[in-house]
Amino acid sequence: MSNQDELLRIEGIRKSFPGVVALDGVDFELRRGEVHVLLGENGAGKSTLIKMLSGAYRPDAGRVLVDGEETRIHGAQDSERLGIATIYQEFNLVPDLTVAENIFLGRQPRRYGMIDRKRMEAEAAGLLERVGVNVSPRARVRELGIARLQMVEIAKALSLNARVLIMDEPTAVLTSEEVEKLFVIVRKLREDGVGIVFITHHLDEIAALGDRVTVIRDGKSVGRVPANTPEDELVRLMVGRSIEQQYPREAVEAGGALLKVEGLTRDGVFHDVSFEVRAGEVVGIAGLVGAGRTEVARAVFGADPYDRGSVSVAGAGVRGNDVGAAMAAGIGLVPEDRKGQGLVLDASVKENLGLVTLRAATKGGLVDLKGQRAAAAKVAEQLGVRMTGLGQQVRTLSGGNQQKVVIGKWLLADTRVLILDEPTRGIDVGAKVEIYQLINELTAAGAAVLMISSDLPEVLGMSDRVLVMAQGRIAGELTAAEATQDSVMALAVSTNIGTNASTNNGTTAVEGSRGH
Repeated sequence: MSNQDELLRIEGIRKSFPGVVALDGVDFELRRGEVHVLLGENGAGKSTLIKMLSGAYRPDAGRVLVDGEETRIHGAQDSERLGIATIYQEFNLVPDLTVAENIFLGRQPRRYGMIDRKRMEAEAAGLLERVGVNVSPRARVRELGIARLQMVEIAKALSLNARVLIMDEPTAVLTSEEVEKLFVIVRKLREDGVGIVFITHHLDEIAALGDRVTVIRDGKSVGRVPANTPEDELVRLMVGRSIEQQYPREAVEAGGALLKVEGLTRDGVFHDVSFEVRAGEVVGIAGLVGAGRTEVARAVFGADPYDRGSVSVAGAGVRGNDVGAAMAAGIGLVPEDRKGQGLVLDASVKENLGLVTLRAATKGGLVDLKGQRAAAAKVAEQLGVRMTGLGQQVRTLSGGNQQKVVIGKWLLADTRVLILDEPTRGIDVGAKVEIYQLINELTAAGAAVLMISSDLPEVLGMSDRVLVMAQGRIAGELTAAEATQDSVMALAVSTNIGTNASTNNGTTAVEGSRGH
């Protein structure tokens, strides 16, 4: 490799925060026309590293070289000037502005001192065409789905003439079809000479898209390997040990039905949904995009209303559209959006763990703070939450540790029925296995687990039975022995489910058909 091919080099970067060393002598390099995968567990230091390149953080030691010249990145403007653009998991777009206004926000072309809207929209149209997305520059961003938002972010990066594009978990919420379209765009950018830093937890994506991989563990760069390195070796580098079993389901003898759902219907959303989950059992739910899985889960938990049907726990009916009644019956929900719905991000680990049990711990208007702290400490230790202490702000934890806190608050409440909606989305392979072990512990203790996941191999690997939803109905039920990717897909694309079933509209992308 000639020096002319090297776009970016990081040497010996170190960054500390109070009580923790986030990066400790990390090295990384990026070549022109390369997809370089940055791999590591949640909390390994990946986010800190990319925030340095985007100007959000400054290193304590080490140096950054762009085109062979040492440089300092003091803020976003420095990063943009150097041709570095970052697309984060949480999109940096303004919902009420148009696509064109978002792409050129703060840099709108002007004519005679006024914004040249015609030119702005024409240039935006050209950028959108370049990334292969069919959307009007005049469309409001709030009207777009996740996949199109992703493409708008890429168009925005290209408008900056970015030579280095950092993509943080870009496929986390995309379907298989959308992922393939994104890969086409990334490969085209690589052909155009753009250097791409690609962060992913989906190991199957690395060989499909990457050229090289740098692995970070505990703030240190521990290996640089080709993208076709076997997955078990990548896992070993990431977590420092071999993981023998990716889905370590330990089935136990199921007891009686704990959760029973009968004829649950919300007109226009889901219809006549009936199933049960027994004590000691994991029941997985798979289905198409928009099949109604999350909507059913939220209705069972009382977060959303339903028109007909019933929910019962251990034979006792649970009042609908009443979260308090569901919680009192022993139902807990780990929501799909852990940051928006499962956590109070500005509160501490201790405060978040105590959210569900706060009322029970309050007597005469006073909270038993000592008891709450002791219980929170016990659960945090049991779950292996990596933190500086119970007082650490939850927003500063890694994704895997945030998810442990969301699950932990339900453990404190002695939950009998736990609904897990996307329990491992955006979580690395090591943390996933820890959560699977936790599911085993819950079922061994007699709890019932209902698991919705967009990772089909996860559903197959961790479920004792699989329910498949299509068009708002249960299309079928499969035992663990019967459940395969093909058998689930056959049910998921069913178009003749009941008399009120709508047509499929040609959608055949099973959520989570991207196996690892």
